[in-house]
Amino acid sequence: MSLDAYQPCPCGIDKKIKFCCGPEILDDLAKLNEMKLKEVGDPEIATRMAQYEMAFRMQTSVPELTDLSKEPADVLERYGAEPGKESFANNCLLARRLCERGVRFVQLMDGGWDHHGNIPLLLKQKMAGADKPIAALLRDLKDRDLLEDTLVIFAGEFGRTSYCEGPLSFATYGRDHQQLCGGLLLIGGGFKGGFAHGETDEWGWDVVKDPVHVHDVQATVLHALGLDHLKLTWLHHGRDERPTVNGGEVIAKALA
Repeated sequence: MSLDAYQPCPCGIDKKIKFCCGPEILDDLAKLNEMKLKEVGDPEIATRMAQYEMAFRMQTSVPELTDLSKEPADVLERYGAEPGKESFANNCLLARRLCERGVRFVQLMDGGWDHHGNIPLLLKQKMAGADKPIAALLRDLKDRDLLEDTLVIFAGEFGRTSYCEGPLSFATYGRDHQQLCGGLLLIGGGFKGGFAHGETDEWGWDVVKDPVHVHDVQATVLHALGLDHLKLTWLHHGRDERPTVNGGEVIAKALA
């Protein structure tokens, strides 16, 4: 039989193959996986089947999830969100909707903070677009009793120097990367409110009290999630590996 005799694929990608992604092939694949699982009992097959089912549920739930137009007008105003447009505000509102639906890990990215120059203008612009939706997200999580078991982490890729980079001008100065120290914010999820851990010298050049390694942060976050970082291991090239490598201690003082 000629390929030309087949009907177009439902997805429209391949014009000659009839069932490249239609429901029939997915049903048949599920049956084949079930047969193989009964035959060999391999748990990886069961895991693969569960992943396919999860992917299907995600695909079918996305249209309703991402439709921000059904949010009340006062909520949209509080976030500064505009349905149908791309913005950090829209993403913050979407993050709340994901948390409400039980999504375990949500990551928001917002670029444009690497201010090596012109901070007086650029930082003000960035904060204008970030403060409002971040405040709305935290308020919503708290008001909906989600903040108790949701950990919100604010972090950049590194710290910033406290001194000027570039021309010494109050109108156009910038700040360079700082590899020796930086800060991050952890809210909710079992962490202590209004608590600061660690101190730098008066210039913000280096840590002088309670230094925290990145592995300490990872160990503490995992602990808040109910995981012991010392037991969270996997076999790799004949030895046990873990996310905190060979270090990491839980910062007990930061926990509520």
